[in-house]
Amino acid sequence: MLGRVRSLVPHLSKSKMSTSSHVVHNTNAACCSIPPVQSEYTPKGSYKSVGDFKKVYVTGSSETQNAIVCVYDIFGYFPQTQQGADIIASTLKTVVYMPDFFEPNAPFPSENFPPTTDEGKKKLQEFFGGTANPSAAVKKLTAFTQTLKSDGAKKVGAYGFCWGGKVSLLAAGESTPLDAVSIVHPAMLSSDDAQKLTVPLAIYVSKDEPIDEYIKIVDIIAKKPFATKNDNKYYANMFHGWAAARADLSVQDNKEEFENLYARLAEFFIKTL
Repeated sequence: MLGRVRSLVPHLSKSKMSTSSHVVHNTNAACCSIPPVQSEYTPKGSYKSVGDFKKVYVTGSSETQNAIVCVYDIFGYFPQTQQGADIIASTLKTVVYMPDFFEPNAPFPSENFPPTTDEGKKKLQEFFGGTANPSAAVKKLTAFTQTLKSDGAKKVGAYGFCWGGKVSLLAAGESTPLDAVSIVHPAMLSSDDAQKLTVPLAIYVSKDEPIDEYIKIVDIIAKKPFATKNDNKYYANMFHGWAAARADLSVQDNKEEFENLYARLAEFFIKTL
């Protein structure tokens, strides 16, 4: 499997193959350098208080007994990310929840991104270590999933972007209440996290993620008992963030790959929930 996957990405230089397993500091250069793109999309959902969260973006109507949780990136609520949640909700005829994992604090300000000074870079890393601490977010995601199941959801899936991808993968280990997870252009990607995985995984990466870690993860999950339910795709022409806050849907190839990604996500959750 490892050789077969590696053959799909022969043109990547060694500079694109650095790895990181640190759960707080984000060393992905692309993640910390590409600014978000504004969107004119008007989200279809509404904000509600659910579980321990005072603010949750809720979209869709439940015609199934399942639910899906979206873990946004460091910019919090963004029209592109909410549009994706709306797509998933309408396609699967289910409810998608996007909790405000950063409450009572604010997301990282998009106007201060990417950081251009040493002070700005320090503030970004402090954000990852504080407000956006992955371990704390994992506890919140786990508790929220348990709340949804207590309220009647039979199965719950989760998908996350960038920082949210790290959180989603970490939350899918032993004794997880989640039934399936997906990570999209994930930050702090580490194959060690996949070793602990106990539910199906869909992993979608761009040219900016560490490809060696992606290859290792695909190889690891191919040996899991749920291997037939997994999915993966390497979006060689896309950049870190193409499916969330940094998506520029006025660019045709980004729009096409955005649509492709959400179609794959929908198929993955149809298969696993």
